[in-house]
Amino acid sequence: MTRLITFNELRQIKAQLPEGSMHRIAKELNMDVATVRNFFGGTDYKKGSAVGFHMEPGPNGGCVVIDDTTVLDRALEILAETKQK
Repeated sequence: MTRLITFNELRQIKAQLPEGSMHRIAKELNMDVATVRNFFGGTDYKKGSAVGFHMEPGPNGGCVVIDDTTVLDRALEILAETKQK
């Protein structure tokens, strides 16, 4: 399922995640932590891989079309868990 989000919204989600969330998501989804960081705007392609999103310039950092929302979905679940506590 694809999803459209602004780059700034994506970065805000990352900023709200509790410490250790990148490692937690990587472990749960069996991927390199650098790949998870790349999903949120990182650019370490030596250790991590591309994450299947496309960026278009525009306001709020531009639009990001995410091809696979698995990492984003897990991040949002972690945020929901955090708010319940």
